[in-house]
Amino acid sequence: MFRTVLIANRGEIACRIARTCRILGVRTVAVYSDADADALHVHACDEAWPIGPAPARESYLNTDRILEVARRSGADAIHPGYGFLSENADFAEACDRAGVRFIGPPASAIRAMGSKSAAKSIMQEAGVPLVPGYHGDDQSPEHLQAVAEEIGYPVLIKASAGGGGKGMRRVDDPQDFGDALDGARREARASFGDDTVLLEKYLLQPRHVEVQVFADGHGNAVHLFERDCSVQRRHQKVIEEAPAPGLSEDKRRAMGEAAVAAARAIGYQGAGTVEFIMDAHGEFFFMEMNTRLQVEHPVTEMITGEDLVAWQLQVAAGAPLPRTQEALSFSGHAFEARIYAEDPERDFLPAIGTVAGLRTPEENRHVRIDTGIREGDTISMHYDPMIAKLVVWDSDRSAALLRLRNALQAFTVAGTTTNVRFLDRIAGHPAFADGGVDTGFIETYRSDLFPAPTPPSDRVLAVAALYELLSVDQAAAERARGSADPWSPWHATDGWQPNSDNHHVLHFLDGDNDLEVVAHYRRDCFLLDLPGGTVRAEGTLAADGRLRVALDGVHLDARALQTDDRLRVSIAAEDRELVIHDPLAAGMADEVREGSLTAPMPGTVLQVMVNEGDHVEEGAALMVLEAMKMEHTIRAFVSGKVDKINFREGEQVSEGAELLAIAAEE
Repeated sequence: MFRTVLIANRGEIACRIARTCRILGVRTVAVYSDADADALHVHACDEAWPIGPAPARESYLNTDRILEVARRSGADAIHPGYGFLSENADFAEACDRAGVRFIGPPASAIRAMGSKSAAKSIMQEAGVPLVPGYHGDDQSPEHLQAVAEEIGYPVLIKASAGGGGKGMRRVDDPQDFGDALDGARREARASFGDDTVLLEKYLLQPRHVEVQVFADGHGNAVHLFERDCSVQRRHQKVIEEAPAPGLSEDKRRAMGEAAVAAARAIGYQGAGTVEFIMDAHGEFFFMEMNTRLQVEHPVTEMITGEDLVAWQLQVAAGAPLPRTQEALSFSGHAFEARIYAEDPERDFLPAIGTVAGLRTPEENRHVRIDTGIREGDTISMHYDPMIAKLVVWDSDRSAALLRLRNALQAFTVAGTTTNVRFLDRIAGHPAFADGGVDTGFIETYRSDLFPAPTPPSDRVLAVAALYELLSVDQAAAERARGSADPWSPWHATDGWQPNSDNHHVLHFLDGDNDLEVVAHYRRDCFLLDLPGGTVRAEGTLAADGRLRVALDGVHLDARALQTDDRLRVSIAAEDRELVIHDPLAAGMADEVREGSLTAPMPGTVLQVMVNEGDHVEEGAALMVLEAMKMEHTIRAFVSGKVDKINFREGEQVSEGAELLAIAAEE
């Protein structure tokens, strides 16, 4: 086994690898960018070295700097994690030249699967079923469009060198092919430095099912069963599960054998994932092979009881696979929900900001949390906005799904927008509960998953009011304990006011709506005047924001996290952020003049599609921004004349910056 492993990654990935290394007694070396100087993964390892500025290309993708740290720290192996350099064949070879073991497959295997086009040719020879499509060398727009016509729409344009949904476009209409091809190539070039694409027939109602494979240097190869990753947004996975629902044993065996055949065809070693797409009839086709461990590997670990990172270390150190295929089995069911700092209501835009408050469910044998974020950490524009992976296991799918919902409802984040409640709506949807998943799940049930805004319930308002009142009581009691005159009426916590009755008016803002709650003090409770009537309220407040409340005798558990004037309240499936409002304070000024368009997130201007003086129609594309290696098109929300353009291509913009202004038509 290795003595020292350098982890060439960050965040939850580095923390997860460090955890297994610690169990095995392997010393770990972290690397970090300037933006990550105080990150959790820095503290999770035995030592940590700086490697450059915040942009990944200048730090986490700086192979020379990482190899220098490996030499100076005495590392005898490098684990690239998943992402960054994990599928970089040149880096794998550079490690070999430097005398450092690359914990991953041979460079030849990475190259074989690094091009989706080449991979499909290899799989075709190995007898692995393929989706109808084109993965040839002729990349002219005219030829590609002609091939698309032959395949038949809808077609999928995919970056040959890519993954993670980047450089991917679905095209339903031939008229849209040219623009979609340009966008896919531009995004592929920015993400992978290669704008080669392939075409595939887009299967309707497809499922995304992948198989975990492992191979060693002794000729052994096995699969550790499958995962269903069908629920996706923007071609990126949202909730994964293992095993795949509704899969027969015969189909499971056939997919596993095909995945192992794929691994053997390229002389694979280490952990890999063979991704299949399955049509509505249950037929499966090779999609791609990821020559690394996957983000969703914990669900496989939960059902098999195996530590896949430990397997990686052992295989890289020259040991044979820990188990044969016959010795592998699984039990129960597991889900993984990816918790991101993003806004589902704004097309899942990354929500850059500080995690001012973080409360998570308790970890145990049923609940696992993989994270690289702590309370007070910042979600940076430079990296993936993942906060945590919430993983649950139980004896069967329905029991595991209940675990998932309970865990999501106990997960509270303040200071930035997250997808937690959106994930809970997916987990609570009847179609999901029935196992009716496909890659179009979110679009199919969009009206259910994105319900129209509703006012906060009386329960939410009551908990918000109780939190405020109990916080005031606790602060007053603390002041009284430290006062020279603890019996002064100014320290009273019963609502006493000179020349007034004992009540208090609280104001909360929900968007533009000012919601008033009148709290009447009683000896052992509060009477709260709420929109739906008056309730008797009492409760206790813990230091971490947990509340145990009773509303008209009904006892509830709740959580509240306050950041400045913002209060996030969570009760079961309800999660609302309210603003604690002082109506006597000056009103907020309108920061953005009518007709202007502002940046929804920090990023880089990739393309400006209009000129000053141009007339544009509502919905017209104006600019393309890039953030988190994804493109976001800024569109006109009114018809009018482009009055001013404030940024040009290549320039950086901050969130809220006025990009351009439109003089609206009268």
